[in-house]
Amino acid sequence: MHANPSDNPRWANYPDEDLLNLKFCDLKLTIEGTSLEMCIARLFNELKSKELSFLPPIYLGDEWFSPDKSPAIAIPFYLAHPRLKQLERKMMLEVEGESEEECMKLLRHETGHAFCHAFSLPRRRTWRTVFGSPSEEYSDFYHYQPYSRRYVRHLENWYAQSHPEEDFAETFAVWLAPNQDWKKLYSGWPAYKKLIYVDTLMRDLKGKPSPKIKTEKPFHIRTLKKKLKTHYEQRKKCYAEDDPAFFDSDLRHIFLPVQAEDPRGISGARFLRRHRADFLKVIPFWTRERKFTVNRLIKKLANRCDALKLFVPKNEEKARLEIASYLTALVSNYLFTGRFKGHL
Repeated sequence: MHANPSDNPRWANYPDEDLLNLKFCDLKLTIEGTSLEMCIARLFNELKSKELSFLPPIYLGDEWFSPDKSPAIAIPFYLAHPRLKQLERKMMLEVEGESEEECMKLLRHETGHAFCHAFSLPRRRTWRTVFGSPSEEYSDFYHYQPYSRRYVRHLENWYAQSHPEEDFAETFAVWLAPNQDWKKLYSGWPAYKKLIYVDTLMRDLKGKPSPKIKTEKPFHIRTLKKKLKTHYEQRKKCYAEDDPAFFDSDLRHIFLPVQAEDPRGISGARFLRRHRADFLKVIPFWTRERKFTVNRLIKKLANRCDALKLFVPKNEEKARLEIASYLTALVSNYLFTGRFKGHL
């Protein structure tokens, strides 16, 4: 791996506030010389081992995606530098694609989309018969069946169930992954037929370069003039609840007002913050929801406890069990509806 001139950029030593005020194009990031090069090389070797000639163009964007109707793949900017990973973790509590294993999973998934775009696969009648209509509306929130065998299991949150094109991308990723015997792993599953279809389809594409279609690279950070601050504000807004009193009645059921509590008790806010780390380990594991979502929910509840001056009952263990159950119920509802709870 050759030296990257952006290994030690001036902004790497900026405090968060100054870094967030930079525009994407000011970062002057490149893939060359970073650990991403190795992952991309691995991906291309995997494709070549299947005798596939099409190698999707890859660039740095603001997040993971394959542009609609373009055979390219965007990798999020923060993976190109340790300082930006640090900022991403602070702002969103996790760094999607940070480990080599996770990065490869996401690359294989996005490559499935790139193949769809490059060869217009969803237009094929056989593709639509196997995976469904690509015109189905996309939604950030979808109902899934955790134990369904009609779909492969690759990315978290049973992502194959979110849309026919995601189903194909996930199936393609499982098919492409080396050292994984998908024929044995999915034998007897309805999803096996999808894998066989992808295997047959890719055999037909062996040695074929992609058709000459325009390779657009939207949100390329080389030309993106949006500030990092704006980027993170927009991302966080997607998760925002609009009513500060949304959870008040529930919190009053679990906690007690200050005048009814022993003065030696602890506040509900302090209680939530004390157990935050435990909740962030357990709840995302079982619900498969992002840590960022769970963490902002805990913060919101703690702030409301402060505002309402709520304290923990004498039986702290009961309160801990109740709040853990309540958080899990809220997050599960969020996964299915996009809201933490319905309006009553």
